[in-house]
Amino acid sequence: MSGLDPRLTLANHGVADIALEGLVAAPRYVAPREWQVAASVLGLRRTPSPEAEQMDQLVFGERFDVLETRDGWSFGRAQRDGYVGWAPQSGLSETLGAPTHWVCALGAHAFSEPSIKTAPRHRLSINALVAVEAEEGRFARIAGSGWIVREHLSPLGTWAADPAGVAERFLEVPYLWGGRDGLGLDCSGLVQQAFYACGRVAPRDTDMQAAMGHPAGQGDLVRNDLVFWRGHVAMMLDAQRLIHANAHHMAVAVEPLAEAVSRIEAAGGGSPTAFRRIGAYES
Repeated sequence: MSGLDPRLTLANHGVADIALEGLVAAPRYVAPREWQVAASVLGLRRTPSPEAEQMDQLVFGERFDVLETRDGWSFGRAQRDGYVGWAPQSGLSETLGAPTHWVCALGAHAFSEPSIKTAPRHRLSINALVAVEAEEGRFARIAGSGWIVREHLSPLGTWAADPAGVAERFLEVPYLWGGRDGLGLDCSGLVQQAFYACGRVAPRDTDMQAAMGHPAGQGDLVRNDLVFWRGHVAMMLDAQRLIHANAHHMAVAVEPLAEAVSRIEAAGGGSPTAFRRIGAYES
């Protein structure tokens, strides 16, 4: 695709975004149509099949630019991180409206009525984007969903202050390739969710995240610094310990940096390739 990153390029073998005309060869060009995620979580897959590789996830309320729909699957691009893939059309809606709040709890149930004794309609992930339509007691009614306890919501613009603290809330959540919610996520999904909760833009994959911030020294690491290996990323909790979602533990785990370096190297993953410090989180 003319040197463009296929993960972020809204084109496939049959159609391309009209904005790419002259940059990408395609049989036809069309303008994408904006939808929103109406399901709790949607897997973004490499091909239009539930058995295909999950490359990313979309969470409730996020915008998805759809280029093509076929056999119940929509090919498009996630507006939040720019990732391209196939999502089930059944989980998309045009009617949720502009978000007013984000889910600040690791997970939040949306109930059918403003009562914890009623049936939950959705389990919304941290960083889901929601539009509050009404309030009753301690509950807020969410467009396209149900009633959520207001303590699980935060207004857009009111963010968490510490990415590492957000990451620690995922401790022992199972590892899931391409995942980024409280039921399962991978290493870069953990980092992305931690920065989203702090109101920071974060790309999806480790090689993209390695361009964030600026270099840090291995002997001078502080909380919220990122450590990269080939295809892997972790976040420092302090000068000695890190947290990461990893396939060795098959979960989000905390371990000493020195032990992680030795273990990954012994397993053939090589030495760390970069240490990065992210702007506002410098000590």
